[in-house]
Amino acid sequence: MHLIDSHAHIYAEQFKDDRAEAVRRAGDEGVGKIYMPNIDHTSIDVMLETEAQFPGQCIPMMGLHPTSVDKDFERQLYLVEDWLSKREFAAVGECGIDLYWDKTFLPQQQEALKVQVELAKKYNLPIVLHTRDSFNETYEIISAAQDGSLKGIFHCFSGTAEEAEKVKELGFLMGIGGVATFKNGGLDKVLPHVSIEQLVLETDCPYLAPVPHRGKRNEPVYLTLVAKRVAELMGRDLEEVAEKTTTNALNLFKL
Repeated sequence: MHLIDSHAHIYAEQFKDDRAEAVRRAGDEGVGKIYMPNIDHTSIDVMLETEAQFPGQCIPMMGLHPTSVDKDFERQLYLVEDWLSKREFAAVGECGIDLYWDKTFLPQQQEALKVQVELAKKYNLPIVLHTRDSFNETYEIISAAQDGSLKGIFHCFSGTAEEAEKVKELGFLMGIGGVATFKNGGLDKVLPHVSIEQLVLETDCPYLAPVPHRGKRNEPVYLTLVAKRVAELMGRDLEEVAEKTTTNALNLFKL
């Protein structure tokens, strides 16, 4: 069985003592590729070091996370574009809008997202979207910008069936992670009604560990637990879920 973790912060501080072991554990369970979303200027070096340590297995994106957007965001975006102009990345991301922690910089988050949408178009890359407590605000920007060339993932999707339909109409995929295993996660009411062609799997490690590891450090090896839950909710074989979601991820990402 082959799986792809489409969203994992395997370069994070939480893995500093056992990163190699975590990547090996994932590989032993069939998680062959781990796509790494960037956060901001502080995460670039360690992310690229992780890529160098695990070439072809840990694959970087380039973007500015919405919780790192403040009044100085334009300077960070210049750095993002500089990197995109210098070498290949799998996607623009992670970017989007986050209204869970703080709404102070919403206008700046909206502007930063619009800039990164244009970068995705310029470099013909998919875009990976963070939409915590902000599906409508993010959707509005992506919908207005969609001219047929935009593609990407609504990462950590935990919305409604109506929102899933909106994602489908945009031509985007939904990233499904540990929330699918949560008792009150809500995806049990959504996944039975969507197509497997709409989905990619992710961990968002070290966050959002699936049951029975909820509350502990997440890691890519736990992607198998997400895949099993998705198969259960969709009434499909585990092997089919693995095959289809892997194909979806490979078709989306250049690298």
